Amino acid sequence: MTFRTDPSSDMNAVEVLAVVDGRPFSEIVMEFEASRGWDPAGGYGGLFPGVFRLGTAIEYWLGVGLTGFGSTGGRVWVLGCECGELGCWPFGVTIVTTPDTVTWQSFEQPFRRERDYSALPPFIFDRAEYVAAVTTVAHLFTRTAAP
Repeated sequence: MTFRTDPSSDMNAVEVLAVVDGRPFSEIVMEFEASRGWDPAGGYGGLFPGVFRLGTAIEYWLGVGLTGFGSTGGRVWVLGCECGELGCWPFGVTIVTTPDTVTWQSFEQPFRRERDYSALPPFIFDRAEYVAAVTTVAHLFTRTAAP
C-alpha cells in the first residue's frame, strides 16, 4: 500500500488517496460497485486532511483514538467524495490491527446502507510497510481531531 498525493486548487489543500496493489482504492471500489449494477458506482476521491481535522495520520490510518470527523461507529472513512467534501460521499472500513498486519474489512457506504459489500474481500497489509506508507503523508495531517 502507498499513498498518492495531489494538490487541489479547488480545496486549497493536498488530496491523499490510498493506492492498493498499484491501483487507487477509489478505482477498486468503483469497479466493485459497477459489477453489482449499483447506481451511482464510484464517485469517490481521496481525503483532504489539511481541510478536515482528522487527527494524526498514524492514529487515523490505524483506526485508534478516533473521535472526530471521518470516523463513525468504529469505522474510518478511507475515501471521500470526488468533489472533495469528506462527508458528502464517504466510503468506510473497519481497521483491524495485529502486531504484524493491518486489515481493512467490513466495508460500508453510509448513505447506501442496503449495499452489501461482503463479497469485497478484506485487504490485508504488512503492518511495517503500512506504517511506512502512512509516515510519508503524516506531515499533511493535523495533530488534533475535531471535537
